[in-house]
Amino acid sequence: MSAEVSNNPAVENKVEDATAQNENENAPEKTENVVDTGNAQDDNVEKQDAAVEDTKKESETATVTTKSEPAPKCNVHKTNFEKDMIYLYQFSRTPLLPSLSPYCLKVETWLRLAGLKYENVDHKMRFRSKKGQLPFIELNGEEIADSAIIIKELSAKYGKDLDSGLTSEQRNVSYAMIAMLENHLIWIIFYWRAKFPDNVLKGYKVNLQHALGLRLPNSILNFFFKITFGRKWFQGTKKLKAHGIGVHSAEEIEEFGKNDLKVLSEMLDCKPFFFGDEPTTLDVVAFAVLSQLHFLSKDVQYVLRDFMTEKCPNLVGHVSRMKDKCFPDWDEICTKLDLNAHIQKPEPENKEGKEGEMEKSKEQENEVDKNEKELEKEKTNEKEISEENKEKEEESK
Repeated sequence: MSAEVSNNPAVENKVEDATAQNENENAPEKTENVVDTGNAQDDNVEKQDAAVEDTKKESETATVTTKSEPAPKCNVHKTNFEKDMIYLYQFSRTPLLPSLSPYCLKVETWLRLAGLKYENVDHKMRFRSKKGQLPFIELNGEEIADSAIIIKELSAKYGKDLDSGLTSEQRNVSYAMIAMLENHLIWIIFYWRAKFPDNVLKGYKVNLQHALGLRLPNSILNFFFKITFGRKWFQGTKKLKAHGIGVHSAEEIEEFGKNDLKVLSEMLDCKPFFFGDEPTTLDVVAFAVLSQLHFLSKDVQYVLRDFMTEKCPNLVGHVSRMKDKCFPDWDEICTKLDLNAHIQKPEPENKEGKEGEMEKSKEQENEVDKNEKELEKEKTNEKEISEENKEKEEESK
Protein backbone atom coordinates (compact mmCIF):
# COMPACT_ATOMS: atom_id res chain seq x y z
CA MET A 1 0.00 0.00 0.00
CA SER A 2 2.88 2.39 0.77
CA ALA A 3 4.31 1.98 -2.72
CA GLU A 4 0.93 2.72 -4.30
CA VAL A 5 0.58 5.93 -2.26
CA SER A 6 4.12 7.16 -2.86
CA ASN A 7 3.76 6.81 -6.61
CA ASN A 8 0.71 9.06 -6.67
CA PRO A 9 1.62 12.80 -6.99
CA ALA A 10 -1.74 13.87 -5.65
CA VAL A 11 -1.17 11.78 -2.55
CA GLU A 12 2.35 13.18 -2.02
CA ASN A 13 1.11 16.77 -2.30
CA LYS A 14 -1.68 16.16 0.18
CA VAL A 15 0.74 14.55 2.62
CA GLU A 16 3.16 17.51 2.34
CA ASP A 17 0.32 20.01 2.86
CA ALA A 18 -0.95 18.11 5.86
CA THR A 19 2.56 17.89 7.37
CA ALA A 20 3.26 21.61 6.89
CA GLN A 21 -0.09 22.50 8.34
CA ASN A 22 0.52 20.29 11.36
CA GLU A 23 4.00 21.80 11.89
CA ASN A 24 2.57 25.34 11.85
CA GLU A 25 -0.18 24.39 14.24
CA ASN A 26 2.28 22.69 16.60
CA ALA A 27 4.82 25.54 16.59
CA PRO A 28 3.26 27.59 19.44
CA GLU A 29 2.81 24.49 21.56
CA LYS A 30 6.55 23.79 21.96
CA THR A 31 6.48 25.45 25.38
CA GLU A 32 3.80 23.06 26.60
CA ASN A 33 4.65 20.04 28.74
CA VAL A 34 5.85 16.74 27.33
CA VAL A 35 2.45 15.09 27.61
CA ASP A 36 0.78 17.82 25.54
CA THR A 37 3.52 17.61 22.92
CA GLY A 38 3.11 13.85 22.69
CA ASN A 39 -0.64 14.16 22.24
CA ALA A 40 -0.17 16.75 19.52
CA GLN A 41 2.26 14.49 17.69
CA ASP A 42 -0.24 11.61 17.84
CA ASP A 43 -2.93 13.89 16.43
CA ASN A 44 -0.61 14.91 13.60
CA VAL A 45 0.09 11.29 12.67
CA GLU A 46 -3.62 10.46 12.65
CA LYS A 47 -4.37 13.46 10.44
CA GLN A 48 -1.63 12.46 8.00
CA ASP A 49 -2.92 8.90 7.83
CA ALA A 50 -6.48 10.15 7.29
CA ALA A 51 -5.32 12.46 4.50
CA VAL A 52 -3.44 9.63 2.79
CA GLU A 53 -6.45 7.29 3.09
CA ASP A 54 -8.86 9.91 1.70
CA THR A 55 -6.55 10.61 -1.22
CA LYS A 56 -6.20 6.89 -1.95
CA LYS A 57 -9.98 6.46 -2.02
CA GLU A 58 -10.38 9.44 -4.35
CA SER A 59 -7.71 8.00 -6.65
CA GLU A 60 -9.37 4.57 -6.72
CA THR A 61 -12.77 6.13 -7.38
CA ALA A 62 -11.36 8.17 -10.26
CA THR A 63 -9.73 5.07 -11.72
CA VAL A 64 -12.99 3.10 -11.58
CA THR A 65 -14.93 6.01 -13.05
CA THR A 66 -12.58 6.63 -15.96
CA LYS A 67 -12.06 2.96 -16.83
CA SER A 68 -14.23 2.20 -19.84
CA GLU A 69 -16.20 -1.03 -19.84
CA PRO A 70 -15.62 -3.20 -22.96
CA ALA A 71 -18.61 -3.29 -25.28
CA PRO A 72 -20.40 -6.66 -25.27
CA LYS A 73 -19.55 -8.80 -28.26
CA CYS A 74 -22.33 -9.35 -30.79
CA ASN A 75 -22.55 -13.06 -31.60
CA VAL A 76 -24.78 -12.69 -34.66
CA HIS A 77 -24.08 -12.21 -38.34
CA LYS A 78 -26.61 -9.39 -38.75
CA THR A 79 -25.18 -6.66 -36.51
CA ASN A 80 -27.22 -3.77 -37.95
CA PHE A 81 -30.50 -5.56 -37.26
CA GLU A 82 -33.92 -3.97 -37.15
CA LYS A 83 -35.72 -4.39 -33.84
CA ASP A 84 -38.16 -7.33 -33.82
CA MET A 85 -37.27 -8.27 -37.40
CA ILE A 86 -36.79 -12.03 -37.76
CA TYR A 87 -33.75 -12.78 -39.94
CA LEU A 88 -34.00 -16.24 -41.48
CA TYR A 89 -30.90 -18.10 -42.68
CA GLN A 90 -31.69 -20.94 -45.05
CA PHE A 91 -30.70 -22.48 -48.39
CA SER A 92 -30.94 -20.60 -51.68
CA ARG A 93 -34.05 -20.75 -53.88
CA THR A 94 -34.54 -23.23 -56.71
CA PRO A 95 -36.63 -22.86 -59.89
CA LEU A 96 -39.12 -25.48 -58.68
CA LEU A 97 -39.62 -24.82 -54.96
CA PRO A 98 -38.51 -22.22 -52.41
CA SER A 99 -36.14 -24.50 -50.51
CA LEU A 100 -34.49 -27.90 -50.95
CA SER A 101 -34.58 -28.29 -47.17
CA PRO A 102 -37.92 -29.38 -45.69
CA TYR A 103 -36.83 -27.86 -42.38
CA CYS A 104 -36.15 -24.45 -43.97
CA LEU A 105 -39.42 -24.56 -45.91
CA LYS A 106 -41.19 -25.53 -42.69
CA VAL A 107 -39.95 -22.44 -40.83
CA GLU A 108 -40.71 -20.02 -43.67
CA THR A 109 -44.19 -21.51 -44.15
CA TRP A 110 -44.89 -21.18 -40.43
CA LEU A 111 -43.69 -17.55 -40.40
CA ARG A 112 -46.03 -16.69 -43.26
CA LEU A 113 -48.97 -18.52 -41.75
CA ALA A 114 -48.35 -16.82 -38.38
CA GLY A 115 -48.13 -13.42 -40.09
CA LEU A 116 -44.76 -12.49 -38.57
CA LYS A 117 -42.35 -10.00 -40.11
CA TYR A 118 -39.22 -11.72 -41.41
CA GLU A 119 -36.40 -11.29 -43.88
CA ASN A 120 -34.30 -13.97 -45.57
CA VAL A 121 -30.55 -13.34 -45.42
CA ASP A 122 -28.77 -14.02 -48.72
CA HIS A 123 -25.65 -15.65 -47.29
CA LYS A 124 -25.00 -17.94 -50.30
CA MET A 125 -25.17 -20.92 -47.92
CA ARG A 126 -21.93 -19.90 -46.17
CA PHE A 127 -23.28 -19.66 -42.62
CA ARG A 128 -24.51 -22.27 -40.17
CA SER A 129 -25.89 -21.94 -36.67
CA LYS A 130 -23.76 -22.60 -33.62
CA LYS A 131 -25.25 -26.09 -33.78
CA GLY A 132 -24.02 -26.44 -37.36
CA GLN A 133 -27.53 -26.34 -38.83
CA LEU A 134 -29.79 -24.61 -41.28
CA PRO A 135 -32.24 -23.08 -40.77
CA PHE A 136 -31.60 -20.69 -37.94
CA ILE A 137 -32.89 -17.22 -37.16
CA GLU A 138 -31.53 -14.09 -35.52
CA LEU A 139 -33.90 -11.93 -33.51
CA ASN A 140 -32.81 -8.77 -31.68
CA GLY A 141 -29.19 -9.88 -31.61
CA GLU A 142 -29.86 -13.46 -30.49
CA GLU A 143 -29.61 -16.70 -32.45
CA ILE A 144 -32.26 -19.42 -32.34
CA ALA A 145 -31.50 -22.69 -34.14
CA ASP A 146 -33.44 -25.87 -35.06
CA SER A 147 -36.81 -25.58 -36.81
CA ALA A 148 -38.84 -27.04 -33.93
CA ILE A 149 -37.18 -24.76 -31.37
CA ILE A 150 -37.58 -21.72 -33.64
CA ILE A 151 -41.32 -22.31 -33.95
CA LYS A 152 -41.68 -23.01 -30.23
CA GLU A 153 -39.80 -19.84 -29.20
CA LEU A 154 -41.58 -17.55 -31.66
CA SER A 155 -44.97 -19.06 -30.86
CA ALA A 156 -44.46 -18.30 -27.17
CA LYS A 157 -43.03 -14.82 -27.76
CA TYR A 158 -45.72 -13.60 -30.16
CA GLY A 159 -48.67 -15.74 -29.04
CA LYS A 160 -48.95 -17.51 -32.41
CA ASP A 161 -49.93 -21.06 -31.48
CA LEU A 162 -51.36 -22.65 -34.63
CA ASP A 163 -52.58 -25.58 -32.51
CA SER A 164 -54.55 -23.53 -29.99
CA GLY A 165 -57.85 -24.94 -31.27
CA LEU A 166 -56.82 -28.59 -30.93
CA THR A 167 -57.89 -30.90 -28.13
CA SER A 168 -55.33 -32.70 -25.99
CA GLU A 169 -55.89 -35.88 -27.98
CA GLN A 170 -55.47 -34.05 -31.30
CA ARG A 171 -52.22 -32.50 -30.08
CA ASN A 172 -50.90 -35.96 -29.26
CA VAL A 173 -51.83 -37.24 -32.70
CA SER A 174 -50.19 -34.20 -34.28
CA TYR A 175 -47.00 -34.81 -32.30
CA ALA A 176 -46.84 -38.45 -33.41
CA MET A 177 -47.48 -37.62 -37.08
CA ILE A 178 -44.83 -34.87 -37.08
CA ALA A 179 -42.37 -37.35 -35.57
CA MET A 180 -43.13 -39.78 -38.40
CA LEU A 181 -42.62 -37.08 -41.02
CA GLU A 182 -39.40 -35.64 -39.61
CA ASN A 183 -37.76 -38.75 -38.20
CA HIS A 184 -38.79 -41.23 -40.88
CA LEU A 185 -40.17 -39.93 -44.17
CA ILE A 186 -37.62 -37.12 -44.44
CA TRP A 187 -34.81 -39.61 -43.96
CA ILE A 188 -36.21 -41.79 -46.72
CA ILE A 189 -36.02 -38.77 -49.03
CA PHE A 190 -32.50 -38.00 -47.78
CA TYR A 191 -31.50 -41.58 -48.59
CA TRP A 192 -32.58 -41.09 -52.20
CA ARG A 193 -30.74 -37.76 -52.41
CA ALA A 194 -27.54 -39.16 -50.91
CA LYS A 195 -27.62 -42.12 -53.30
CA PHE A 196 -28.38 -40.01 -56.40
CA PRO A 197 -26.88 -36.51 -55.89
CA ASP A 198 -27.06 -35.87 -59.64
CA ASN A 199 -30.83 -36.27 -59.48
CA VAL A 200 -31.01 -33.57 -56.82
CA LEU A 201 -29.46 -31.05 -59.21
CA LYS A 202 -31.53 -32.23 -62.18
CA GLY A 203 -34.75 -32.84 -60.27
CA TYR A 204 -34.88 -29.35 -58.78
CA LYS A 205 -32.95 -27.65 -61.62
CA VAL A 206 -30.44 -26.22 -59.16
CA ASN A 207 -28.07 -23.57 -60.51
CA LEU A 208 -25.07 -23.76 -58.20
CA GLN A 209 -23.54 -20.60 -59.67
CA HIS A 210 -26.52 -18.65 -58.36
CA ALA A 211 -26.93 -20.65 -55.16
CA LEU A 212 -23.29 -20.24 -54.13
CA GLY A 213 -22.60 -16.90 -55.81
CA LEU A 214 -19.65 -18.23 -57.84
CA ARG A 215 -18.39 -17.84 -61.41
CA LEU A 216 -16.86 -21.31 -61.70
CA PRO A 217 -18.36 -23.57 -64.40
CA ASN A 218 -21.37 -25.57 -63.29
CA SER A 219 -19.58 -28.81 -64.19
CA ILE A 220 -16.94 -28.12 -61.52
CA LEU A 221 -19.53 -26.94 -59.02
CA ASN A 222 -21.68 -30.01 -59.64
CA PHE A 223 -18.69 -32.25 -58.93
CA PHE A 224 -17.93 -30.26 -55.80
CA PHE A 225 -21.58 -30.59 -54.77
CA LYS A 226 -21.48 -34.37 -55.05
CA ILE A 227 -18.31 -34.90 -53.04
CA THR A 228 -18.69 -32.11 -50.50
CA PHE A 229 -22.29 -31.08 -49.96
CA GLY A 230 -23.50 -34.65 -50.01
CA ARG A 231 -21.06 -35.48 -47.24
CA LYS A 232 -21.92 -32.39 -45.21
CA TRP A 233 -25.68 -32.71 -45.48
CA PHE A 234 -26.06 -36.42 -45.06
CA GLN A 235 -22.53 -37.76 -44.41
CA GLY A 236 -23.21 -40.55 -46.85
CA THR A 237 -24.19 -44.02 -45.81
CA LYS A 238 -22.61 -43.73 -42.34
CA LYS A 239 -25.17 -41.24 -41.07
CA LEU A 240 -28.03 -43.06 -42.79
CA LYS A 241 -26.95 -46.34 -41.22
CA ALA A 242 -26.62 -44.68 -37.83
CA HIS A 243 -30.21 -43.47 -38.22
CA GLY A 244 -31.32 -46.99 -39.18
CA ILE A 245 -32.65 -46.32 -42.68
CA GLY A 246 -29.35 -47.05 -44.41
CA VAL A 247 -29.16 -50.70 -43.33
CA HIS A 248 -32.17 -51.66 -45.48
CA SER A 249 -32.40 -52.39 -49.19
CA ALA A 250 -33.69 -49.78 -51.64
CA GLU A 251 -36.92 -51.75 -52.09
CA GLU A 252 -37.53 -51.94 -48.35
CA ILE A 253 -36.90 -48.23 -47.93
CA GLU A 254 -39.35 -47.42 -50.73
CA GLU A 255 -41.96 -49.58 -49.01
CA PHE A 256 -41.44 -47.67 -45.76
CA GLY A 257 -42.04 -44.42 -47.63
CA LYS A 258 -45.23 -45.69 -49.26
CA ASN A 259 -46.59 -46.73 -45.87
CA ASP A 260 -45.92 -43.27 -44.44
CA LEU A 261 -47.75 -41.65 -47.35
CA LYS A 262 -50.72 -43.98 -46.95
CA VAL A 263 -51.01 -43.14 -43.24
CA LEU A 264 -51.00 -39.42 -44.01
CA SER A 265 -53.52 -39.85 -46.81
CA GLU A 266 -55.92 -41.82 -44.63
CA MET A 267 -55.71 -39.25 -41.84
CA LEU A 268 -56.34 -36.33 -44.19
CA ASP A 269 -59.23 -38.11 -45.90
CA CYS A 270 -61.50 -35.52 -47.53
CA LYS A 271 -60.70 -32.65 -45.18
CA PRO A 272 -58.95 -29.54 -46.52
CA PHE A 273 -56.43 -29.76 -43.67
CA PHE A 274 -55.54 -32.51 -41.22
CA PHE A 275 -57.71 -31.24 -38.36
CA GLY A 276 -60.42 -29.41 -40.26
CA ASP A 277 -60.80 -26.12 -42.07
CA GLU A 278 -57.71 -24.35 -40.73
CA PRO A 279 -54.06 -25.39 -41.06
CA THR A 280 -52.07 -26.36 -37.97
CA THR A 281 -48.42 -27.17 -37.30
CA LEU A 282 -48.92 -30.65 -38.75
CA ASP A 283 -50.10 -29.10 -42.03
CA VAL A 284 -46.99 -26.92 -42.10
CA VAL A 285 -44.62 -29.87 -41.60
CA ALA A 286 -46.50 -32.12 -44.03
CA PHE A 287 -46.44 -29.41 -46.70
CA ALA A 288 -42.70 -28.83 -46.23
CA VAL A 289 -41.92 -32.54 -46.61
CA LEU A 290 -44.42 -33.49 -49.32
CA SER A 291 -43.36 -30.52 -51.46
CA GLN A 292 -39.94 -32.16 -51.82
CA LEU A 293 -41.72 -35.01 -53.64
CA HIS A 294 -44.50 -33.20 -55.46
CA PHE A 295 -42.39 -30.49 -57.12
CA LEU A 296 -39.60 -32.82 -58.21
CA SER A 297 -39.17 -32.56 -61.99
CA LYS A 298 -40.80 -35.27 -64.09
CA ASP A 299 -37.45 -35.56 -65.89
CA VAL A 300 -36.21 -37.53 -62.89
CA GLN A 301 -37.69 -40.85 -61.86
CA TYR A 302 -38.67 -41.30 -58.23
CA VAL A 303 -41.01 -44.03 -57.02
CA LEU A 304 -42.38 -42.14 -54.01
CA ARG A 305 -43.34 -39.09 -56.05
CA ASP A 306 -45.22 -41.26 -58.54
CA PHE A 307 -46.89 -43.20 -55.73
CA MET A 308 -48.13 -40.02 -54.04
CA THR A 309 -49.45 -38.64 -57.34
CA GLU A 310 -51.29 -41.83 -58.29
CA LYS A 311 -52.34 -43.34 -54.96
CA CYS A 312 -52.62 -40.32 -52.66
CA PRO A 313 -54.19 -37.51 -54.73
CA ASN A 314 -55.62 -35.90 -51.58
CA LEU A 315 -52.04 -35.23 -50.42
CA VAL A 316 -51.35 -33.51 -53.74
CA GLY A 317 -54.44 -31.37 -53.14
CA HIS A 318 -53.21 -30.55 -49.64
CA VAL A 319 -49.86 -29.36 -51.01
CA SER A 320 -51.64 -27.13 -53.53
CA ARG A 321 -53.90 -25.58 -50.86
CA MET A 322 -50.97 -24.83 -48.55
CA LYS A 323 -48.98 -23.38 -51.45
CA ASP A 324 -51.82 -21.04 -52.44
CA LYS A 325 -52.48 -20.00 -48.84
CA CYS A 326 -48.89 -19.40 -47.73
CA PHE A 327 -47.01 -18.64 -50.95
CA PRO A 328 -49.11 -16.50 -53.30
CA ASP A 329 -45.75 -15.26 -54.66
CA TRP A 330 -44.53 -18.82 -55.42
CA ASP A 331 -44.09 -18.22 -59.16
CA GLU A 332 -42.11 -15.02 -58.56
CA ILE A 333 -39.91 -16.78 -56.01
CA CYS A 334 -39.10 -19.65 -58.34
CA THR A 335 -38.73 -17.53 -61.48
CA LYS A 336 -36.56 -14.79 -60.01
CA LEU A 337 -35.05 -16.96 -57.23
CA ASP A 338 -35.89 -14.06 -54.94
CA LEU A 339 -35.42 -14.76 -51.24
CA ASN A 340 -37.53 -11.77 -50.25
CA ALA A 341 -40.31 -11.56 -52.79
CA HIS A 342 -42.70 -10.94 -49.88
CA ILE A 343 -40.95 -7.65 -49.00
CA GLN A 344 -41.80 -4.54 -50.98
CA LYS A 345 -38.64 -3.33 -52.68
CA PRO A 346 -37.59 0.35 -52.63
CA GLU A 347 -37.36 2.19 -55.90
CA PRO A 348 -33.92 1.52 -57.43
CA GLU A 349 -31.56 4.47 -57.63
CA ASN A 350 -30.85 5.61 -61.17
CA LYS A 351 -27.11 5.67 -61.73
CA GLU A 352 -26.55 7.29 -65.09
CA GLY A 353 -23.72 6.54 -67.47
CA LYS A 354 -20.90 4.06 -67.49
CA GLU A 355 -19.69 5.12 -64.05
CA GLY A 356 -22.76 3.66 -62.35
CA GLU A 357 -22.58 0.46 -64.38
CA MET A 358 -18.89 0.02 -63.60
CA GLU A 359 -19.50 0.56 -59.89
CA LYS A 360 -22.27 -2.04 -59.84
CA SER A 361 -20.16 -4.50 -61.82
CA LYS A 362 -17.24 -4.02 -59.43
CA GLU A 363 -19.44 -4.72 -56.41
CA GLN A 364 -20.69 -7.93 -58.03
CA GLU A 365 -17.16 -9.04 -58.87
CA ASN A 366 -16.00 -8.41 -55.30
CA GLU A 367 -18.84 -10.52 -53.97
CA VAL A 368 -18.07 -13.32 -56.40
CA ASP A 369 -14.35 -13.21 -55.55
CA LYS A 370 -15.21 -13.46 -51.88
CA ASN A 371 -17.37 -16.51 -52.49
CA GLU A 372 -14.70 -18.17 -54.63
CA LYS A 373 -12.13 -17.70 -51.87
CA GLU A 374 -14.52 -19.34 -49.44
CA LEU A 375 -14.91 -22.27 -51.84
CA GLU A 376 -11.14 -22.59 -52.31
CA LYS A 377 -10.68 -22.62 -48.55
CA GLU A 378 -13.36 -25.30 -48.27
CA LYS A 379 -11.58 -27.43 -50.88
CA THR A 380 -8.28 -27.13 -49.01
CA ASN A 381 -9.93 -28.21 -45.77
CA GLU A 382 -11.56 -31.17 -47.50
CA LYS A 383 -8.20 -32.22 -48.97
CA GLU A 384 -6.46 -31.99 -45.59
CA ILE A 385 -9.19 -34.04 -43.93
CA SER A 386 -8.98 -36.67 -46.68
CA GLU A 387 -5.19 -36.93 -46.29
CA GLU A 388 -5.50 -37.25 -42.52
CA ASN A 389 -8.04 -40.04 -42.92
CA LYS A 390 -5.74 -41.89 -45.33
CA GLU A 391 -2.84 -41.61 -42.89
CA LYS A 392 -4.99 -42.96 -40.07
CA GLU A 393 -6.12 -45.89 -42.24
CA GLU A 394 -2.52 -46.72 -43.15
CA GLU A 395 -1.47 -46.55 -39.49
CA SER A 396 -4.33 -48.83 -38.46
CA LYS A 397 -3.28 -51.35 -41.12
